Amino acid sequence: LESLRIFYEKPLPTWGADLSELDLDDIIYYARPGTEETDNWDEVPEEIRRVYDRLGIPEAERRVLAGVGAQYESEVVYHRLKREWEEQGVIFLDMDDALEQHPELVRPYFMKCVPSTDHKFAALHGAVWSGGTFLYVPKGVKVRDPLQAYFRMNAKNMGQFEHTLIIVEEGADVSYIEGCSAPKYGSHALHAGLVEIFVKPYAKARYSSVENWSRDTYNLNTKRAIVERDGIVEWIGGNMGSGTTMLYPCSV
Repeated sequence: LESLRIFYEKPLPTWGADLSELDLDDIIYYARPGTEETDNWDEVPEEIRRVYDRLGIPEAERRVLAGVGAQYESEVVYHRLKREWEEQGVIFLDMDDALEQHPELVRPYFMKCVPSTDHKFAALHGAVWSGGTFLYVPKGVKVRDPLQAYFRMNAKNMGQFEHTLIIVEEGADVSYIEGCSAPKYGSHALHAGLVEIFVKPYAKARYSSVENWSRDTYNLNTKRAIVERDGIVEWIGGNMGSGTTMLYPCSV
């Protein structure tokens, strides 16, 4: 509610691309995919599975990934972490489950790197976020294989507001890949996700993002990392197709 109040008070950004044609009253802020989350790929509905099959997600999971998450519209439909990393204390969940199961880890960090007061769309995200990824790597654990999450907007006039929160404890090491896409419908869609990465002393995180949006998608992502003493963050991003892209990576 506080984020919503800030959203109403803040004006549209005057820097960057023209947002005058973005009609926020025409955006769908929450859409269910019509299925429950599972860790069994065969239980994902066939029409959703076909989308991710074309993207090569299941094949990549089998060959090289330590864990995979897949969000369709506003909810995560598939999430799985290999047992090897579970046994070492790595937590890889969708954000909704993480908030319920590990509030003591989520609350100290959630929207601390990017507060609702940052700008109008950070405030909107704080008010309506849904889904996303929570990744926690304990002290000294070095995750050998990358983890990946993929977010798909597939409905007309869709808005997607996933939240990614990554915490890498002292001396730990992890690589995370995020992918996003949406088809073209001839009307505006909105992607206003938020990424927060916390890298503790002597830890290392690699965050890679590949986003392939239609030309009628406003991509108003906010991404930021806070890196402590002798920590390392490697930031790799590729954005294609969207009408508007705003990225805010930085380290402190």
